[in-house]
Amino acid sequence: MIRASIVGASGYAGGELLRLLLGHPEVEVAQITSQAHVGEYAYFLHPNLRGRTNLRFVSVEALEPCDVLFLAMPHGEAAPRIEEFARLAERIVDLSADFRLRDPAAYRQWYGWEHPAPEWLERFVYGLPELHRQDLVGARYASGVGCNASVTLLALWPLVRRGLVDHSVVEVKVGSSEGGNKPTPASHHPERANVVRSYAPVGHRHLAELIQELGLDPQDPRLYFSITAVDMVRGALATCHCFLKERLPERDLWALYREDYGQEPFVRLVRSRRGLYRYPDPKVLAGSNYCDVGFECDGDGRRVVVIG
Repeated sequence: MIRASIVGASGYAGGELLRLLLGHPEVEVAQITSQAHVGEYAYFLHPNLRGRTNLRFVSVEALEPCDVLFLAMPHGEAAPRIEEFARLAERIVDLSADFRLRDPAAYRQWYGWEHPAPEWLERFVYGLPELHRQDLVGARYASGVGCNASVTLLALWPLVRRGLVDHSVVEVKVGSSEGGNKPTPASHHPERANVVRSYAPVGHRHLAELIQELGLDPQDPRLYFSITAVDMVRGALATCHCFLKERLPERDLWALYREDYGQEPFVRLVRSRRGLYRYPDPKVLAGSNYCDVGFECDGDGRRVVVIG
């Protein structure tokens, strides 16, 4: 049995992680932390866990050694304390952005701060198993993946890794939970409800992950990335307009996606000719571990719209 603890289990990401770990047959959740809710039961904040656990939140200072330590802290809070956390567990999984990028200069460019532990960046494996399964096997340190980056990477990977794409235009529609559980003027219900709002037409931080993982030129990535907030709570829908270097028949494109994802347990290829759900839809995936991927070819086969 693997003993796991979660730092920052009161937020949305930490709460979902707790739900998943409680259902894992080989994991015992030892401790969960929240500086603001010390002593409270987890199910007070996560009522969906009522009857599943009687764990109470403890302070970070009360953490005891464990096998795996999950860090579900706000961006910028894990890196300054990574040495402290590494003394508590042989393996660490950090859900924040603190160790996703390998180049310290990228943090200055995209996050506006100097990374406090640059020597740790190369120790972390980017935690998308469809791209890095072999590296993750036996890895001691893994970084979580940005939500928008996850869906976009899975949509683009089969095409980009084979050098088939000239350039891409990607728009990701996102739900409100992406913003976390701390209220802001933008997340206030009268402001957030019923919106289709351009959130980051350009310059979203997750583009840094796409450039890194797809091996794009940082100076000219030829990937144009926008985020739009829409009226849903959970989920993300990436619409990726991929302009190919040369025409490819649809059957060949499907063969590429089947080759890469046919044996992947959590990526499902959607290929339906009719019906409401002939393309991927976040509505049917909320709360699951699946990413659905489908596409449609434009008339001449030079533009492929990949949907994830």
